[in-house]
Amino acid sequence: MTLIAPPDPARTMPLPLREQADVRDRWLTQRILDLLPGLMDRAGIDLWLIVGREDNEDPVLGTLLPATWLSARRRTILVLHRSDDGVTAAAVSRYPVGQFLPAWSPGEGSVLPAEESQWAEVRRMVAQADPRRIGIDVSASFALADGLSHTDHQELTAVLGPYADRLVSAEELAVGWLETRLPEEVAALHPLNRLVDEVVAEAWSPAVLTVGTTTAADLAWWIRQRLTDLGVAPWFHPMVDVQRAGVAPVEECGVLLPAVPYDAPVLPGDLLHCDVGLSSLGLKADVQRTGYVLRPGEADAPAGLRRALAVGTRLQDLTTTELVVGRTGNEVLAAARAGAAAEGIDGVIYSHPIGVHGHGAGPAIGRWDDQGGVPGAGDRLLHPDTVYALELSVTVSVPEWGGQPVRMALEEGIVLTETGVRYLGDRQTELLLVRGS
Repeated sequence: MTLIAPPDPARTMPLPLREQADVRDRWLTQRILDLLPGLMDRAGIDLWLIVGREDNEDPVLGTLLPATWLSARRRTILVLHRSDDGVTAAAVSRYPVGQFLPAWSPGEGSVLPAEESQWAEVRRMVAQADPRRIGIDVSASFALADGLSHTDHQELTAVLGPYADRLVSAEELAVGWLETRLPEEVAALHPLNRLVDEVVAEAWSPAVLTVGTTTAADLAWWIRQRLTDLGVAPWFHPMVDVQRAGVAPVEECGVLLPAVPYDAPVLPGDLLHCDVGLSSLGLKADVQRTGYVLRPGEADAPAGLRRALAVGTRLQDLTTTELVVGRTGNEVLAAARAGAAAEGIDGVIYSHPIGVHGHGAGPAIGRWDDQGGVPGAGDRLLHPDTVYALELSVTVSVPEWGGQPVRMALEEGIVLTETGVRYLGDRQTELLLVRGS
């Protein structure tokens, strides 16, 4: 059993924003030098054009801007050229873009209006590089790789002339760039995932949770405020729900969902669950935790609830066993579900990549409302050095609750390597015990 302990006042707080910016810019340099050449070779892209306008940025663009840029400025065009010497990173932009080589300055030696001059410089650079395949961010399967706007696509195609025939989807490259993590990034995700445990422990302690008074909605808002105050902004509103003996769950799209109202006070004997996502250093974490509110005189949760968690962790094991580099997301889903069926586990798997975006680019491993495989995104191959939110649930009948079905939902951060899966932070294997007073 795991008792909720008071938060440790000596824990390491997230880095100040200025220090975070230094780290992120250092990572960006390292990613361009160490990751991008191999990713471009794998995708067969010689030149990658990333175009975005202020207030309508390509999602990939934000991952290449300096940390002090919170958005694009006017029209920002990045030109990444693969050569024998690595990748040359240049910016065709009205303002200097961090470490990118400035390739254009409007008004200098040009009789063209600034916008026409900017596109003309792109054409000149493409002609000089003479690439066989020019990658642009258009994709039917991945929204995060589909960031080139209709207008920019039209203008780019027009200015390139005969070179427009060499334009190809950069889907493989864009997804690879978004999903692949440096070792230093993975290392930073361990404390970020552990921070969820600390915030949940605080939220479910008597300092915040008054059994019989505090509601699930109160706890969700408290967690959101706490994350914001800590400087690790949530990337979605925290979800807190309650399951209770005698209150049967409701079915939606084949999945059982808690029926206790969010504005109902938490009571002794309740099963308390939360889903929390936070952001730091340009990375996301997504973790779920489940606890039991002890009744007077109880020292542990009922055996049926403890067994439900054990069934959930078993489904995690079955899923991570099938997470093998070179398989597709749909293959992993089918194999894990077959293993679960063989053991009589009633489970649903809906795991997703996570990185700079919460629901990140990469192979989808099921959806909660569709266990038959995900067309397109589920067909993508798994690659090493990628991070996932291992998200799933099981339904188990609890004898102590009169055989009432309980949905045990779990979610952990994991990293896929060439040698297998590692958990980020501390995996939950026991119910958290919440004291009534």
